Amino acid sequence: MAELLYQGHASFRLKASDGTVVYLDPYAGEGYDLPADGVLVSHEHYDHNAVEKVTLKPGAKVLRSADFLAGGVYGKAQIGPFEIQAVPAYNKNHDKKSCVGFVICWEGKSLYFAADTSRTDYMGQMAALKLDWAFLPIDGVYNMGPEEAAQCAGLIGAKATVPIHTKPGSLYDRQAAEAFHCPGRLLLAAGETLTW
Repeated sequence: MAELLYQGHASFRLKASDGTVVYLDPYAGEGYDLPADGVLVSHEHYDHNAVEKVTLKPGAKVLRSADFLAGGVYGKAQIGPFEIQAVPAYNKNHDKKSCVGFVICWEGKSLYFAADTSRTDYMGQMAALKLDWAFLPIDGVYNMGPEEAAQCAGLIGAKATVPIHTKPGSLYDRQAAEAFHCPGRLLLAAGETLTW
């Protein structure tokens, strides 16, 4: 069984049915007990790059935004069954040259982790990907707010869209999450999982 654990803020633990474990933007919440085959860091702000929280298996890969932006091209990576494609992420608080989002596919599902961003030009092309889930920041301080995020959700066209990075300094703010509205909205609180 494949599993996604939302640890809170912008942190996730992804697990494949073969036991491969990948952490994304480690920083918040619980659930760092499983040793990792890989760690993905969207950018180097402290609340996204706490790699020290993760126990690494021998040979584990720690891939940072700089690893995906070599030569100005958004790169790809493979960690076990996880197919990872970096995509643009940026706004006035996050430089395009040092921040990425991720489209990650495994076990028949495709997920978009926007990282810290506002609307990007690339989002206009994403409907063609026919994504299963999109995870969008909505704090309105360091990222877009809920209204802009809803517009982005419409462009992206994922089957379900989950608001994350809901409030600075908080694992999860339900009131902020409920202010986000779009077709297919899915509220996922810190500590909750998706499985398939």
